[in-house]
Amino acid sequence: MSVLPIVFENEEIFVVNKPKGVAVQGGEGVKHPLDEMLTQQVGYKIYPVHRLDKDTSGLLVVAKNSKAAHTWIQLIAGGKVKKIYNALCFGLPHNIKPETAVGKTGTFTAAVGKDKKPAFTAYKILKSKKVIFENSEGESQEEIVSLLELQLGTGRMHQIRIHLSQEGCPIVADDKYGLFKKNKWIKKQLGIKDLQLAAVQLQLPVGNTQKTLKISLPQHMTTALMALEL
Repeated sequence: MSVLPIVFENEEIFVVNKPKGVAVQGGEGVKHPLDEMLTQQVGYKIYPVHRLDKDTSGLLVVAKNSKAAHTWIQLIAGGKVKKIYNALCFGLPHNIKPETAVGKTGTFTAAVGKDKKPAFTAYKILKSKKVIFENSEGESQEEIVSLLELQLGTGRMHQIRIHLSQEGCPIVADDKYGLFKKNKWIKKQLGIKDLQLAAVQLQLPVGNTQKTLKISLPQHMTTALMALEL
């Protein structure tokens, strides 16, 4: 069983760099969930206090005991923990033109989920370019790809993936909310098959200060960016 990278630790929490393909908690058909792996790694029961999708990699807060878990669940629910993601997408939000896209910012505010709860995601466009794909008919087709920075204002299930899909710029290789044909093209032509979403930064209230933790993009995303020359 792989050793999980621990990015930060104090008396209450671990911050772990979760690999893609690892579920945070167990369930039917789930093998080697993160909570089980980390419990074995540190030698005592741990308590996840928020979630990342199985196919999303990046920074995850895990409590060392039930008291700390209660504290950190409340901190996260109260917006005291800032979560920042990077996503590689098809297209651009709000019909922004690619030649003027880099540096543009905005927000997504559409409700998400079956219960249509309010949701808030802020975005910044980091990179954008036009690329040429060959479609299923063998014809050349132009497509925009973009790298976005996203900050969660709320923490609804699949919020980022849903918001980006709703705005016409779905995440590359998102098999649930993305575009099947474009995902198929990019997998066949460039070998990009893993969800292009990672939690790359956390701002945590530690003591009397805000501690910022940052990680590099995971290998599958840097490989995708290189393949796209983005």
